[in-house]
Amino acid sequence: MTNTTLTPGKLAPPGRTRRERKAAELEARTRAAGEQLARISGWPAAQVLQDARATPHGLRQDDAELRLDRGGANVVAHDTGPRWYAQLAKAFWNPFIMILVVLLAVMYVQWLQVADEEPFDPKIPIIGTMVLVSGLLRFWQEHRSAGAAAALRALVTTTTAVQRRADRNAAPATVEIPMDQVVVGDVVHLAAGDLVPADLRLLTAKDLMVSQAALSGESLPVAKADTRPHDYGQSTTTDPVEADNLCLMGTSVTSGTATGVVVATGSGTYFGSMAGSLVGERPETSFDTGVKKVSFLLIRFMLVMVPLVFAVNGFTKGDWNEAFMFAVAVAVGLTPEMLPMVVTTNLARGAVAMSKRKVVVKRLNAIQNLGAMDVLCTDKTGTLTEDRIVLDRYLDAHGREDAEVLEYAYLNSHFQTGLRNLMDRAVIDRVLEAEEVVVDARFTKVDEIPFDFARRRMSVVLSRNEADRNEADRNEGSRGEADGPASTEHILITKGAVEEVLALCTHMTDSGRRLELTPELRRRVTRTAEDNNRQGLRVLAVATRAFPAGRDAYTVADEDGLTLVGFLAFLDPPKADAAAALRALADKGVAVKVVTGDNELVAARVCADVGIDVGAVVTGAEVDALDDAELRTLVRATTVFAKTNPVQKARIVRALQAEGHTVGFLGDGINDAAALRDADVGISVDTAVDIAKESADIILLEKDLMVLEQGVEQGRTTFGNTIKYIKMTASSNFGNVFSVLVASAFIPFQPMLAIHLLVQNLAYDISQLATPWDRMDPEYLREPRTWDAKGIARFMLFIGPISSVFDITTFLVLWHVFGADSEASQTLFQSGWFVEGLLSQTLIVHMIRTRKVPFIGSRASAPVMVMTAVVMAFGLLLPFSPLAPALSMEALPMSYFPWLIAILLAYCALTQAVKTWYIRRFDAWL
Repeated sequence: MTNTTLTPGKLAPPGRTRRERKAAELEARTRAAGEQLARISGWPAAQVLQDARATPHGLRQDDAELRLDRGGANVVAHDTGPRWYAQLAKAFWNPFIMILVVLLAVMYVQWLQVADEEPFDPKIPIIGTMVLVSGLLRFWQEHRSAGAAAALRALVTTTTAVQRRADRNAAPATVEIPMDQVVVGDVVHLAAGDLVPADLRLLTAKDLMVSQAALSGESLPVAKADTRPHDYGQSTTTDPVEADNLCLMGTSVTSGTATGVVVATGSGTYFGSMAGSLVGERPETSFDTGVKKVSFLLIRFMLVMVPLVFAVNGFTKGDWNEAFMFAVAVAVGLTPEMLPMVVTTNLARGAVAMSKRKVVVKRLNAIQNLGAMDVLCTDKTGTLTEDRIVLDRYLDAHGREDAEVLEYAYLNSHFQTGLRNLMDRAVIDRVLEAEEVVVDARFTKVDEIPFDFARRRMSVVLSRNEADRNEADRNEGSRGEADGPASTEHILITKGAVEEVLALCTHMTDSGRRLELTPELRRRVTRTAEDNNRQGLRVLAVATRAFPAGRDAYTVADEDGLTLVGFLAFLDPPKADAAAALRALADKGVAVKVVTGDNELVAARVCADVGIDVGAVVTGAEVDALDDAELRTLVRATTVFAKTNPVQKARIVRALQAEGHTVGFLGDGINDAAALRDADVGISVDTAVDIAKESADIILLEKDLMVLEQGVEQGRTTFGNTIKYIKMTASSNFGNVFSVLVASAFIPFQPMLAIHLLVQNLAYDISQLATPWDRMDPEYLREPRTWDAKGIARFMLFIGPISSVFDITTFLVLWHVFGADSEASQTLFQSGWFVEGLLSQTLIVHMIRTRKVPFIGSRASAPVMVMTAVVMAFGLLLPFSPLAPALSMEALPMSYFPWLIAILLAYCALTQAVKTWYIRRFDAWL
């Protein structure tokens, strides 16, 4: 067979689009990487090590540093964020600014036609200023927030265990290094929960199961080859994902242990070769979708109103050129060009505020989702409890304290190399440090059967060393019917969940005797474990089995016919502030559901101790027995799920989402990774396993529900200030346009010049710059908040016309009281409406920002107060300033201001009355 090399030119001949050529290049690169890995999988281990210029003992430290300098960091193509100039251009690329740019161009072209006769149109620099202010502020905020987010992400590091030597003659040592420092030739140690840091050729493996969903789409973990006596490679394969002696970057270990030599890093890996297709815009979140819906709602409104204003002015005044310029000014006024800047500033401020509370936001838009969260699923360990597990007691099958149980448990925990958890540490901490040296002298590990979440247990196989064997032979005669290993035996020690271990036991020990585990005895020992569970203790079973010496490999099948030695009971006391944190979350409208892999009795006791209304506890087995529709019904009424595995946790999250909930998931284990990815907000902790941290949107530097409650509050504040700006702008703009239509239809001159509208809009925009620094009422923060485009449209239609009532009142006062009823006095009319319009538009900020009575029931933050006061002062003084003639304005008579004050007070009173009615009618405000 002739091998054909597929090059980018063959995959995408000349004439194809740039996107097609890039896709072809990526495909060719991926195929080349796959073919190389397929060849490596067929090589003997010795050849792989030789090719990598490595040894099974690992690289020397100086050699590794030299390789890192030459080969570069172990990173693949990823979103590093655009360069500053690209980010600057992107800041101006949004529909609102584009509308302003088009309008600016139209006005400039129109001015060019009369440039010889007319002075430079001041409206052009005003619109230009609005474009620059909006775009530059957005760029500054996004650039700053990107830097802050990168700094926050740097706080969360992912490491891997490699074997290194200080020099040629030094003994190899296992060290943890950042993943980006892994180089070709490194010997990597893998255990459950680890991310595979690069493309590895396995050297040793034991019960290794790897999740390859990121590469193959296969949801179930796949088994990799156990260590073989003679590793000559595997039969030829064309797909490196299917090779049982390769572990590829982007996959993760679900169970078992292994060592492997790195054969490719960074962009040279199989994952790295296809990473170019993974880089780019992330899928839209609910936050992105909400902003887009609101944006296009406002654009549609503008497309309807602007032509209407143009037509009314043209037909009533007869000056179509002036009508066009006025319509352009109205279009500018209706454009919420500050929305992108306000959104970005809100998110950036939220991320920085949360970082001060020890919360790292990996993805900015997750802040809003955190505020929208109404169900939090969490494990109990470390959130409801202290995460400080202590071995409280070690008991025989009858519940009596027995040191032999502790001895076997210690041997199991000491010799295991897999996923060592808090309970293993508690067992080891219970034994004197000097005992570790003695144990190493007495025993040698033969093999290990690592923990996984299906079996919920792990085993080690030990043999006695020569000195201890002689001691055992001398004591054997006095032991009666021994339950320990004879001098020529291997001893398998299993430790794990009570139910799973008991199911494999056929005998038990009782005061040194080995008894058959009859149904009656089985019920009795089960009650012993349950009695401890009811006291809030986590219970593990310890069992043993003796094998004739001679074997060096054991499998899960050997975990059978065990002899129960006894139980370990661990105490993980509830946190002192857990109950208060749960009440605080409940006050914020967040229901907490406990989804744990622990025993249902322990889960129920701990949850009851912290004030959770437990009800009926549902186990993972019960979840498996239900279809999706039945599970959706069950999750509505269930608070505690126990003995759940990773698949069941993810199903529970999806069922809650199907019920319309925004779901957060807090987890730190490998068994939480799938649920973290499926949740609307994945939350993990800095001490979590690698795959959990990678799957999460938000990282807590402290595993504390109270910190999370503060994060929820910050998320709602961020969303509230964003929606506040949108509703203020939309309702105010709608009212202004309605007033313009009425005035244009009945007044023989322009009620306000185009330049007046532009200056007014610019001043109002400046007043809105402080919105992200405003505070939200405590009542608003008590409920989850989501986008509601229909609610915004309804708000605009009901609240907007209120300002028109008082605009029309101002028209009547100016017309009848001050005689501004002809073209000769139109400057007075226009100046009077400019001042009233700007003051009422700015004052509405304080009316809309709260459900309460402004200034009395709720006061805005200092930045908002200052900015609105400055803009209102600007509006009052402008007709009296030297700029007035250039803007076609004139000083207002002092007798106008009592009328102005009365109109503004009446405006506030009517707005408050309508607000009260609106809240009663629709049960909503912001």
